[in-house]
Amino acid sequence: QVPLAESGGGLVQPGGSLRLSCAASITILSINTMGWYRQAVGKQRELIAKITTLGTAIYADSVKGRATISMDNAKNTVYLQMSSLKPEDTAVYYCNLETSRTIRGGRTHWGRGTQVTVSS
Repeated sequence: QVPLAESGGGLVQPGGSLRLSCAASITILSINTMGWYRQAVGKQRELIAKITTLGTAIYADSVKGRATISMDNAKNTVYLQMSSLKPEDTAVYYCNLETSRTIRGGRTHWGRGTQVTVSS
């Protein structure tokens, strides 16, 4: 796996906001997309948002209008800004990297995950 350094997350009150970041230890030329998935207890992992190095982004319907994904190509870092957080946003959030070539045995790489809990 390509090392992915995630940060952010934690306990957030309903209606609050957070920013997650994820830095990839890889050259930008090897990146197809970076993004974020989440997995709540008892549920499957789901896509939240992903972005290409050219800035094209897609979002899950559940976060449209509340989330903004961005990428700093100079730092190989992807950011996820979320606002108007709801208790149902509580989950482990995973950084995802899709590479343009096989690296360390694969083209799909995952971070270790960071817990986001939305609760008062």
